[in-house]
Amino acid sequence: MTAIALTIAGSDSSGGAGIQADLKTFAAHQVYGASVIVALTAQNTQGVRAIHAVPRGFVTEQMNAVFEDLDIRAVKIGMLATVGLIETVTEGLRRHGAKNIVLDPVMIAASGARLLEPEAVAAIREHLFPLATLITPNLPEAAALLDSSVAETDQAMDEQADKLAALGAANVLVKGGHGGGDISSDLLRLSGGSRQRFNAPRVETRNTHGTGCTLSSAIAANLAKGLELPEAVGHAKTYISAAIAAADQVAVGHGHGPVHHFHHWWDRTDGSKP
Repeated sequence: MTAIALTIAGSDSSGGAGIQADLKTFAAHQVYGASVIVALTAQNTQGVRAIHAVPRGFVTEQMNAVFEDLDIRAVKIGMLATVGLIETVTEGLRRHGAKNIVLDPVMIAASGARLLEPEAVAAIREHLFPLATLITPNLPEAAALLDSSVAETDQAMDEQADKLAALGAANVLVKGGHGGGDISSDLLRLSGGSRQRFNAPRVETRNTHGTGCTLSSAIAANLAKGLELPEAVGHAKTYISAAIAAADQVAVGHGHGPVHHFHHWWDRTDGSKP
């Protein structure tokens, strides 16, 4: 059987994040990717210029069309923009019995643009936390979800992971990419309370556009292939770390360029397959 994963997110017209990054990540993991687009953005590597939310009824039609025909084995949720879209997506996930749901609570773009209405933060907690197999907030997103300050220590990350779990999240991955030091450390808190850390050397590059989207879609792709959650996260961490390390091999735009989703296949000099 072909492993199929679905991304429910916004479109990035520059191709580095959102739906485009998710589909590239699925393909890099040899997983067939389907999509439900909930928002359009006019953006490039320098910033977001405009956001257009897709009508709720059309989002519903997209979800029905995909779930009624394809064997969706995992779902990645990214930018949802508004309370109404969160409610619509929640209804669709429940209606179709979606499984292996990875929720990336996207709030702010790498350029600093807000991608989520402030009042929608509570809606994410209320509607999507109970459905998600895993939530993957970065440090600022975890703080926003908890109305708290950004965690600056491993102990603070542990405490925030516990608090997010108490709000209804089954499993929590707090990403440490926004932290300091030579090591980027992500904390996985499983439903039973056990913890596992995934570490990688921090890479000095400004080309980090779409890192959160890419990591969460890599986890979803691995779940679609049948991996258990800790193994799915571990493989995804290895993949995103390599994609960031290779990001400077592709020259895209004049701002925060994308990570290199196909680093495993592209030759370093001419873009051809090794």
